[in-house]
Amino acid sequence: MSWDFTGTTVLISGSGRGLGRSTAQHLASLGATVGITDIDAAACNETVELIRAAGGQAHGYAADLSHRQAFLDVAASFAKDSGPLRAVINNASVLRYEAIEDIEEDTVDLMLGGGLKTVFWGAQALLAQMDAAKGGSILNYASPVSYRGYPRSAVYTAVKGAVLAVTRVMAAELGPRGVRVNALAPGSVPTPGAVAFVSKEEYAKRAATIPLRRLGSDDDNARAAAFLLSPDASFINGAVLNVDGGIVAAG
Repeated sequence: MSWDFTGTTVLISGSGRGLGRSTAQHLASLGATVGITDIDAAACNETVELIRAAGGQAHGYAADLSHRQAFLDVAASFAKDSGPLRAVINNASVLRYEAIEDIEEDTVDLMLGGGLKTVFWGAQALLAQMDAAKGGSILNYASPVSYRGYPRSAVYTAVKGAVLAVTRVMAAELGPRGVRVNALAPGSVPTPGAVAFVSKEEYAKRAATIPLRRLGSDDDNARAAAFLLSPDASFINGAVLNVDGGIVAAG
């Protein structure tokens, strides 16, 4: 099923490539006006051009969203260009795989900034720029690593586990203000960012452990995101949707 998002404005962090880009493309194809923001200006512009070439509406803003004011400024610019925000998707993240003894302070700071601080700033950006009478929606990208102990993923797991905890708090706190807050937990998807750290052999091993016996795709997650933002999910708040082929259920 598809939904009509015409007139809906959605700001998506880390949408210059990967899952953020595919989510933006899908929502734009359904009529949404999407705000593309990424620390990589070239990737940000490329995504905007792809969406516009396909007939969609998009605006691009290159920024380091780990800084609060940068996120707020981007949201203000997008609202000026497209109207009050209806949704923010906190997709931005930093991926590193390291053994416990190799973790350095700079790595922790980088991953917390890119993957957790941005969740707070994204929520603040929505609250500052949304139409209070119409409410809004926040979708935080989490991960199945929050439920399982994957070696060499301690910092990433900590960040994504925190995202789940924050999602529950935001749902309880912002629900009375008409803001729904949910999380989407994509399973293994060979995005451009992930393949830099995960080999083809490792992906093959992962696919063999997934109950559906395949890796996830960009489209799997984009469609799930559209559902959680859609009117059909209007009474869903504080939920986590695992788009992982059953890996969490299998334990």
